[in-house]
Amino acid sequence: MTGSAAETLTESEEADTEAAPRSGAQLVVEAILAQGVDTVFGYPGGAIMPVYDALPGSGLRHILCRHEQGAAFAAAAYGRMTRKAGVCLATSGPGATNLVTGIADAYMDSVPMIAITGQVAQPVMGTDAFQEVDTFGITMPIVKHSYIVRDAADIPGVFAEAFEVAESGRPGPVLIDLPKDVQQAMAKAATSPAREAQVIELDDDGLRRAEAAIRDADKPLFYLGGGITRAGATGDVRALVERSGIPAVCTLHGNGVLPTDHPQLLGMIGMHGARAANLAVQECDLLINIGGRFDDRATGKLDTFAPHAKVIHFDCDASEISKLRHADVSVHGAMRPAVRSLNPEPGDISAWVQLGIARREEFAPRYDAPGEGVYAPTLLRELSLAAGDRFVAVPDVGQHQMWVAQHCHFSRPEAHLTSGGLGSMGFSLPTAIGAQLAEPDSTVVSISGDGGIMMNIQELATLRRYGIPLKVIVLNNSRLGMVRQWQELFFDGNFSEIDLSDNPDFAKVAEAFGIEAFTVSRRSEVAAGIDRLLAAEGPIFMHVIIDPAENVWPLVAPGKSNSEMMEGGR
Repeated sequence: MTGSAAETLTESEEADTEAAPRSGAQLVVEAILAQGVDTVFGYPGGAIMPVYDALPGSGLRHILCRHEQGAAFAAAAYGRMTRKAGVCLATSGPGATNLVTGIADAYMDSVPMIAITGQVAQPVMGTDAFQEVDTFGITMPIVKHSYIVRDAADIPGVFAEAFEVAESGRPGPVLIDLPKDVQQAMAKAATSPAREAQVIELDDDGLRRAEAAIRDADKPLFYLGGGITRAGATGDVRALVERSGIPAVCTLHGNGVLPTDHPQLLGMIGMHGARAANLAVQECDLLINIGGRFDDRATGKLDTFAPHAKVIHFDCDASEISKLRHADVSVHGAMRPAVRSLNPEPGDISAWVQLGIARREEFAPRYDAPGEGVYAPTLLRELSLAAGDRFVAVPDVGQHQMWVAQHCHFSRPEAHLTSGGLGSMGFSLPTAIGAQLAEPDSTVVSISGDGGIMMNIQELATLRRYGIPLKVIVLNNSRLGMVRQWQELFFDGNFSEIDLSDNPDFAKVAEAFGIEAFTVSRRSEVAAGIDRLLAAEGPIFMHVIIDPAENVWPLVAPGKSNSEMMEGGR
C-alpha cells in the first residue's frame, strides 16, 4: 500500500472515530478540551459522576478543591488572569448551591467562567429527588446565560456557545446543567451551524464628540475602571493616557492599569481612596470614564460626585452608560479599537497637572508608624516592592483588602485580584490557588485576615496535595477588623460579635496541613519574614500579628461625599 493510501485510510479511520457514538460525559470532556482548556477545578458527587468517569486519561488536568466554593473561586481566577473562561465542576444539590457565591462573585466582577453542574436524571426532575435543586432557577440572576442540556448530541454545540457567551462582550459566568441520564446516553455529536461573529462598528460620532470635549476642558481627568482589564485594553489605555498628558485616577479594579508609580496617576478613588485622587474628581470639569461603572464605593454620595464635570463614558455594555451618572458623551462598543482611535488634544492644562502632582506628594501615605508592633501597610508595601513585577496580590475582604489596594505596588492589573462587587470573604486562598496555576512563574501571595482565612481554610489541603508554591499571609488582629472599625465610628463603639480572640494558632494549623509556617509579631521581624516567604520553593504560610485597634484611613463615611474624607491616626 502506498504512503498516500495509508494516509487516506488513517484519515478515514479518524473520521469513523469522530462519527462513532460516545457517552454524553465523553462529549463533555472533549468539548472542554476543544476550547483549549487544560485545567478544571471541582469536586465529584453522584449526579456528575459520569463526567468524572470520563476524566482519567483525557489529558484534562483536574484540581480537586476541598469545597465547591473553592473550586468556583479558583476557576474564576483563571478567567481573571487569562481572560479565558475558567471551568468548575460540581454535583447536583449541595454541590451546585456551594458554587453560588463563586458564580455571583464572577458575575459582579465581569469574570468569564463556565460552571458545570450535575443534575438528577430527567425522568425524576421536578419530583424533589435526592440532591435535586433548581440550579437553573437559583443561578438565573447571577449568570450571563444558562443551559439545561436535554440531548447528549447537543453537548458540543452548547459548550462552544457557552464559552463564546462567557468570553465575549462584557464577560461573565455561564451555567451548564447536565442531567445524569444525558451524561450516560450514547450519541453522535450534532452538527451545529457556525455562529456569525458579532461585528461592533466603531462609534466615530462618539469619538469625535469626545475629542471636542477634551479640547474644551480646563481640568480633564481619566477615570480608569476594571472593564479595561476585561477587554485586554491595558496597553492601549496606557498609550492613550501618556499621549494625552491628562492625569488619571483608578477604581479598585482599575489598580494596575497604570503602574502604581506612574507619574500621571493620582491614585485610587472612593471610600478608601487617596485624597489627591478624590479631590481631583471633585474639581475636574471633564471626567473620561473608561471601563468603570460608577460603583457606589467609588462615587460616595452620587449626586455630589464630580459635581462640575461633564462625563465621557467608554463601555462595551450599553446598559452601564448613563445608568448611574448621565454621560454627556458616550462611546459604546469594543474598547480597544475605540481607545486606539481617540486622538486627545487638550489645551494648556499644565496648572491642573501640577496641582494633582503636588497633592499626590502632600498626601502621600506615611510609613513611620510608632511602636514595635507590625504596621500592616508598611509590610505590604515592602512585600510588593521586594517581589517585583511578577508580584500578584490576592487579598480577601476587609481592612487588609483596602491596605493592599492602597499600599502595594502593582505593575499590571492582573497583579491585583480582588473581590470588588460582591466582597466575598473566603475569596483569597482559592483564588490565589487558581492564579498560581494560571501563572506558575508569578509570585502569587494570598493575603487574608483572620476572619476570611477561616472561611476556606480547607484549601490548604489543596496547596499541599499539588505542591502549589503559593505564599500565604494571614494578618491576625483577632477581630473582624472592618466591622469593628465601622462599629467604632458609626455605631457608638458598640462592638457586637467581632471578637475572634479564640482563633487557633494559624501557624500550627498550617503545619498540621503539612505546610511550612512561621509567625511574625514584631516590626523587627518583618524584613526577615518577607525574605523567607519569597525564598520558599513550595507553599509557605506567614502568620502576622497586628494591632486590633488599627483602622484604614482615609475613609469616606456612608452617604457622604468623597470630598468629606475622614482621617485618623498618623
